[in-house]
Amino acid sequence: SISRCLSSDVWCPSVGYIGVVNRSQKDIDGKKDIQAALAAERKFFLSHPAYRHMADRMGTPYLQKTLNQVTMVQQFAVDFEKRIEGSGDQIDTYELSGGARINRIFHERFPFELVKMEFDEKELRREISYAIKNIHGIRTGLFTPDMAFETIVKKQVKKIKEPCLKCVDMVISELISTVRQCTKKLSQYPHLREEMERIVTTYIREREGRTKDQVMLLIDIELAYMNTNHEDFIGFANAQQRSSQMSKKKTAGNQVIRKGWLTINNIGIMKGGSKEYWFVLTAENLSWYKDDEEKEKKYMLPVDNLKVRDIEKSFMSSKHIFALFNTEQRNVYKDYRQLELACETQEEVDSWKASFLRAGVYPERVGSGESEENGSDSLMHSMDPQLERQVETIRNLVDSYMAIVNKTIRDLMPKTIMHLMINNLLANLYSCGDQNTLMEESAEQAQHRDEMLRMYHALREALNIIGDINTTTISTPLPPPVDDSWLQVQNIPSGRRYPRRRGEAPLTFLAPLPSRIGGRSGLPPPAPRHREERRQSLPPDLDHGDQLLDLRLLVDPASVVLPLCLPGRGPLLILSGHPRKSPRGPTARPRGSQGR
Repeated sequence: SISRCLSSDVWCPSVGYIGVVNRSQKDIDGKKDIQAALAAERKFFLSHPAYRHMADRMGTPYLQKTLNQVTMVQQFAVDFEKRIEGSGDQIDTYELSGGARINRIFHERFPFELVKMEFDEKELRREISYAIKNIHGIRTGLFTPDMAFETIVKKQVKKIKEPCLKCVDMVISELISTVRQCTKKLSQYPHLREEMERIVTTYIREREGRTKDQVMLLIDIELAYMNTNHEDFIGFANAQQRSSQMSKKKTAGNQVIRKGWLTINNIGIMKGGSKEYWFVLTAENLSWYKDDEEKEKKYMLPVDNLKVRDIEKSFMSSKHIFALFNTEQRNVYKDYRQLELACETQEEVDSWKASFLRAGVYPERVGSGESEENGSDSLMHSMDPQLERQVETIRNLVDSYMAIVNKTIRDLMPKTIMHLMINNLLANLYSCGDQNTLMEESAEQAQHRDEMLRMYHALREALNIIGDINTTTISTPLPPPVDDSWLQVQNIPSGRRYPRRRGEAPLTFLAPLPSRIGGRSGLPPPAPRHREERRQSLPPDLDHGDQLLDLRLLVDPASVVLPLCLPGRGPLLILSGHPRKSPRGPTARPRGSQGR
């Protein structure tokens, strides 16, 4: 007995052991069919004292059910991996999905969120000047203080936490959406689908905490030590060289960053509606044309002093809108203060924002008021030349070091998320659940299956009936010949009591009705039509004296067949025709009779 192993008293795999009864060589030689083998297996487990209590978890049907569940889980893992890795069999050609959306978050959405938190130029210079003055105190500083650099850099590094956490949230949202798409194939088993979604979602939420903690750890590591010896850091000695590089970069050329269709939302209001144009974004300007052939240019807008602003989606509009405006309160295009551009999806809006970011068009910072800008302008005009040079030096150093930090964070964030959330997700898909209820079928699916089975059996029965009609001929054997020897004509005895009267038609012949009316035999052939009439005598058993007068008719040889029953005699056959007048007259009645 292996009941201890089957009861999981010893070490066993996650799905346990399942006992089956295999077909023996004797069963194979005896050509024992599958149904009989399954019935014998079921009987064995129910009757065996060691396996009787676990018979519902034994046998080939239960093994098949468990293997189906494992196969579905494995197929879910394969589909999920293909969607993330981008090697799926069914590739969506209409929108991004799975790993492509996560890649867009890593390389478009996350850099854009970092730039949104980027410092404002005037505010940064004001903070640097305050830091330098506060470090010098009552003394007049001769050199640029390092503490001002570290203070400003740490303040800017702390601002990176928010876009990093937002990046983690966006990746989690995409993972959960991908999981739900992969579990659509399990709709036939709702319990299995819900259990798998619960397991995967719970695991993702657990890893979310660890991932965010790791992200915070990366930020704290950047704050712990300022590596001013980094190869990409310009240092104090290279500040002038950086200024020359920036000016050289500014005149490097007008390269094309992006091309595509955009709808100008606000210009077409007075002209009958919005219009779609072909836009070309370069490092220096934004141009739009009538079509993608780029022959008829409508306008060219310089990108200097431009910023991006989000526009709320209106109730009546189905498109997503963002706007370009000038920071110096100038008109962007003709009499319009801002240029509203519309896209079909939010993904296109984010992609265009990332492209504008590469062109130096940054998003609008929330909370930067006009009073602060005016205050910073008055502060800049009041600075002495030495302080202005120190602010410019610190500004270049902060810009150089923050570029290093952003580069590091952009590189480590995708790696951290992939390691802590995605790569270890598949291993958790095989978590144990309630194996007895996972494969329960939904009520709708069971009803649909029963209807299909009933239709299947009905169609098979109909096909069998049609086949019998087409291939089977039913014939009925002929009845045996009828013995009509008793119908031979007999002469009437000479001592007849009722002789034939003059002018009287011959009496028709009365005989018992055959059992098969209309058969091939049983009725005599019709008599030929002729004027000569002969009187046929009746059989002795039909001679009833006066009662025969009730049956006497004057007939024509062309007669019809009528059935008649005599009292106590059974069915008779009357060959009757057109009646003729009797010599007695129409009111002649037989003796002793009450009716005709």
